[in-house]
Amino acid sequence: MRSRVRVPHTLVLLFSMIVLAWLATYLLPHGEFERVERDHHKVVVPGSFSYLTDDAPLSPVAVLTAVPSGFTEARDIIFFVFIIGGTMAVLRRTGTIDAVLGLTLERFGTRPNVLIAVAMLVFTVGSSTLGMAEEYIPFVAVLVGLCAGLGMDPVTAIGIMVCGYGVGYGTAAINPFTVVPAQEVAGLAPTSGAWFRVAIMVPLWGLGFLHVSRYAARVRADRSASLVADLEPSEGAAAANYPRLTRAHLAVLALTVASVALLVYGISSHGWYLQEMGAMFLGLTLVTAVVARLSPDVTAKAFVRGAEELTVTALLIGFARAIQVVLEQGHVIDTIVHGVAGVLEQFGPSLAAVCMYFIQSLCNFFIPSGSGQAYVTMPVMAPIADLTGVSRQVAVLAFQFGDGFTNMLVPTNAVLIGILGIAKIPYDRWLRFIVPFMVQMWIAGSVVLLVAVSIGLR
Repeated sequence: MRSRVRVPHTLVLLFSMIVLAWLATYLLPHGEFERVERDHHKVVVPGSFSYLTDDAPLSPVAVLTAVPSGFTEARDIIFFVFIIGGTMAVLRRTGTIDAVLGLTLERFGTRPNVLIAVAMLVFTVGSSTLGMAEEYIPFVAVLVGLCAGLGMDPVTAIGIMVCGYGVGYGTAAINPFTVVPAQEVAGLAPTSGAWFRVAIMVPLWGLGFLHVSRYAARVRADRSASLVADLEPSEGAAAANYPRLTRAHLAVLALTVASVALLVYGISSHGWYLQEMGAMFLGLTLVTAVVARLSPDVTAKAFVRGAEELTVTALLIGFARAIQVVLEQGHVIDTIVHGVAGVLEQFGPSLAAVCMYFIQSLCNFFIPSGSGQAYVTMPVMAPIADLTGVSRQVAVLAFQFGDGFTNMLVPTNAVLIGILGIAKIPYDRWLRFIVPFMVQMWIAGSVVLLVAVSIGLR
């Protein structure tokens, strides 16, 4: 199945935005804020904006030179992404991830509501911590088969998976592909504020469970209530096409959990940043290979393959940062911030935070890459947060909601379209299922942001 909405490749969109940023240096007045050092990062001084009357627009060559400059400025996060990709591939090569997910589906496969709850929770936690999404694709057929055996349809199966990872991405506790880049741009400590995101994950996961389970109950009671009742059933068997959980898998799982705990401790107690985090994941890769008895060659090939799979993500990060380079070199980013902040300031901090959420939701249609979107929008949103009285932590939360929740909806999300294609669910039928839940997420997310502003989340 292919989406009827044809959107250019994300790289095309980003390069177009670089060109538009360059044109903005001709169309917009140049200006800048004064900045001061606060909590190890520079913030704008409210009311300090002034126009630069003798500043010239950028040369057309800047469109090209900005790209390598963008890669240079984003090198730390790019290298970190490559290491994460390699580590995840080695973990997959051990069979641990497949075994854990498969066992979860098998153990609870005879109890529909328990299956929905547990499977959704596994998908949510996996996305919230390790940024998993593509890794779920091999389980589409297994999940569809299990649901079919329990009288449920493919929409229920994909609802379990997509609602699970959507909530996980939106409330990401330590997701290295979304929250870490966004906080890095905003000048915040990596994974700071995780306690709040974990706290809100539970009720939002509950909303997802209720939405999926109610739909599943209707389908079990009346097959004609299925959104795909008139279509040919998807192929899929409940047969276990995944490895059985072994002692080696349990050891690897324990190592991974311990590594995540060490990561949180290192960040909170010793100020670890991307360099230390990358070293820790590299260490996890080496120890995992030893425990799982993977040969050096097998480990190296898996690591390289995992890094290769994130090459596009790395490119998007570099090109996205190039947009910021052009806007900064052309002295128009502060002009944009000044203009948008002037509008949002009229609403006050609470409504400004909600507006940020909806702006990020719109941006996710054009930039479905979480890391890429962080580097496009957070350089603008972080200083706007300073000017409107919204903490940068809340601005990052608005980014996460806009990026993560709308991943369940936008047709530019390649993972979503791939999953729907395997399950043979037309995109228009999926919209009928997911839009009511998205409305709930937009409302619930707005309420959460209001709470975050009221308690002064930082």
